[in-house]
Amino acid sequence: MTAGRAADIAFACVLLILPLSALIARRVPIGRTLKMAAAWLTILAIGLLIVSERGRFTALTGLLSDQHFDGSTTRIAMGEDGHFHADVVVNGVKTTMLVDSGATTTALSEATAKAAGITLDERPFPVVLDTANGPIAARAATARLVTVGSIRVADLPVVVSPAFGDADAIGMNFLSRLASWRVDGRTLVLEPKTK
Repeated sequence: MTAGRAADIAFACVLLILPLSALIARRVPIGRTLKMAAAWLTILAIGLLIVSERGRFTALTGLLSDQHFDGSTTRIAMGEDGHFHADVVVNGVKTTMLVDSGATTTALSEATAKAAGITLDERPFPVVLDTANGPIAARAATARLVTVGSIRVADLPVVVSPAFGDADAIGMNFLSRLASWRVDGRTLVLEPKTK
């Protein structure tokens, strides 16, 4: 048993002893005491479940959109990880993409590219990208339509590589097609160009 687990069990015991000792000190009838103890145990069990499974609850809340529209402006709330994740539609396929102003080009995982029906460039040699994790080989392609909220960008160059795993990222080539983009507190604000 780890020290952290032992501390959790000790804390749970203290939480159980406190209400039981209060009930005994008040000399409440045994039947009523057992009902109260069962109620406290239930509350404690639910609390421990929530705390122990908080990662799953966080993942579930991540499925709920933190992206809002105000007219043509799209606002994206900062995620718990300190990054902005946009709900994006690539050639009709929905995905969540990291907004990465440090990336020159929009990057797609192989799975997203395949689902979106993106045809990779037929050049014999891949494009070599310099990333924070070192150089990687990728294939160039073009997404017919990339939509973020009310913003639609046609014929967007993208790169596809197995090195991206299942991650997709919006790069500067998307952001540079906007009228403006900025971070306002904990919100990314995207303004489309007016025609």
